[in-house]
Amino acid sequence: MSTEQYSVLGEAPDSLKLQKLSSNDFHLSIENLNAGYGKMEILHDLNLYISKGQSLCLIGPNGAGKSTILHSIYGFTNIFSGQIKFDGKDITNLTPAEKLKTVGIAYILQDNSVFPDMTVEENLLMGGYIKDKTEESYEEAEKIFEKYDRLKQRRNQPAKVLSGGERRLLEISRALVMKPTILLVDEPSIGLEPKYIDMVFEILHDLQHNEKKTIILVEQNAKKGLEFSNIGYVLTSGKVVLAGQGNDLLNDAAVGRLFLGG
Repeated sequence: MSTEQYSVLGEAPDSLKLQKLSSNDFHLSIENLNAGYGKMEILHDLNLYISKGQSLCLIGPNGAGKSTILHSIYGFTNIFSGQIKFDGKDITNLTPAEKLKTVGIAYILQDNSVFPDMTVEENLLMGGYIKDKTEESYEEAEKIFEKYDRLKQRRNQPAKVLSGGERRLLEISRALVMKPTILLVDEPSIGLEPKYIDMVFEILHDLQHNEKKTIILVEQNAKKGLEFSNIGYVLTSGKVVLAGQGNDLLNDAAVGRLFLGG
């Protein structure tokens, strides 16, 4: 799609409009961020605001910078300027390990990040590899097994026997071992059958509404992602060009034509 095609989305939202989609008590905020890989800048003066317990879905064409936002939050990119804040504290230059261990931000990779020849339990325990006390990882793993019987039944089996949906559940659960408050979820439905897509979004819904996790996700299935999320951002060329409540974007005619097949 050409840049002209996105002009139907109207004027890009400023930071004040983005802030109004969340409460003033931002759990995570990004301000005027310019970031990328090597010397290549992918994100341009990007702003993002989300409150505790909210969910935000990033949609847009391939190459728009959606996953780069997650990478930047977690510390996988070069930050040229701008700030990333957690509860008002600048965390821009913290390492991924510091963000996971001391801040409570977990990143769930796109696909196939389980260790196939390790057991389900061993995979779970890998989620707590930077904990100071190993027994804490075992305690969290037991809580996860009690919550998800699918994994409990297979705890001593190699992860390669899991279905696609079960592998996704294991990837999400492994991130929970560190008890994060923010989950960065990259393409949770990718490669899954429809029944497993529904299962994954039910799990994320439970984590947000019952465990009060804050969730930022990139989702190729824009309809599913917007149905799930409180807030949606539309990105093109490293910039937010449209933002709104998830349901409002679902009903936006231009968004429908461009991203929902409408």
